[in-house]
Formats: sequence, structure tokens, C-alpha cells
Amino acid sequence: MEYIVEKIGMSRTINSPSIAVTLLRVVNAKVCEVENGKAIVAYSKGKTNNKCIAGQQKKYNLSAEFNRFATLEVANTEAGDLDETPLSEAKILKVSFNSKGRGYSGVMKRHNFAGGPASHGSRFHRRHGSIGNREWPGRVQPGMKMAGHYGNTKITVKNEVVSYDSENKILVVKGAVPGYNGAMGKIRIAK
Repeated sequence: MEYIVEKIGMSRTINSPSIAVTLLRVVNAKVCEVENGKAIVAYSKGKTNNKCIAGQQKKYNLSAEFNRFATLEVANTEAGDLDETPLSEAKILKVSFNSKGRGYSGVMKRHNFAGGPASHGSRFHRRHGSIGNREWPGRVQPGMKMAGHYGNTKITVKNEVVSYDSENKILVVKGAVPGYNGAMGKIRIAK
């Protein structure tokens, strides 16, 4: 079973020993159509609206707040509210979020390069240094670690479920989860 969640932030438990936990809020979603265990699910995110979204809302009799659509594996057999009962028995989750985007980054930040001397006279501070070979092969090899776009990639981690508050739809998982606070992601029950 899969669910769309929003990352609230991190906290820790008050028992001894204390463990770091991440709080995830299960997003209110409606199942529009079910076929072979996969379903089209509508949820709300922002105020985006266009003719495509309006057509889908009219087709499935949805209110204006449900303006995003996703395909998920669900426990439901027919359209309606998303069934959240499997979350109360879940032990381990696979949590997928986009990591924090860091834009164009240098090699020290992106690949943990050591860099050169910081003293005067040095012309090699935070650069990557030599990138090629000699006459052969006469080109830069594919996969060379260089400066470039860093972050904003989909990352999936396994987390243990600490508790689930079905009334407030708050899921508490052990450890860290990628992404910024307020990011939307997906969870899958692994066990």
C-alpha cells in the first residue's frame, strides 16, 4: 500500500534512550478509479488549476481543493476515501522524497574533495584539479567527478514505524527522511 505524505519535521522521543524521529502527515486523498490494485488518487497541493485539472475534477465529481493526481497501490476496491487502516499495522516503510536542491555546487560540497592549501601563494583552493589523462584517450572519462547540479533527486530510505496517530494522521518514523520540511513525498508499506 502507498500513501502521499507531507514532512512536518524532526523531533525525538522522551523515553530512555531517546531516538531521533521524523514526523510525517498523511495527506487527505480520494480514490478516483481502481484497476488491478493500482488506483488514480486525487489530493490537494497548492492552488494550481487549469483545464486539464478541471476536466478530471468534473469526471470524478471532486471539489476544487483536489487539484493533484497520482497513481498508487491502494487497499481500496472501489472509489471513495483512501483506506488508511493498513498504516496501523505497518512495521517498516519505504519513504521516497526528493532531496534538498543545492543548485550548482563545487566539488568540495558535491563530492567531498579536500581542496588545496588555503594560504597565500596557492592558486588551488576549492577547485578540482586535473581531470584528464595524457595523449590517450585524449578526452575526459565519463562519470568524472566535477562541479555541477547537486541535490533535488529522488531518494528512497527504509524507516521503522514508531507510532501512528490515526485521528490526526501523524506518522512517526525512526531516523531521518530526505527533503525539506513541508515537502510532499510517498510512502510504501514494506512490512
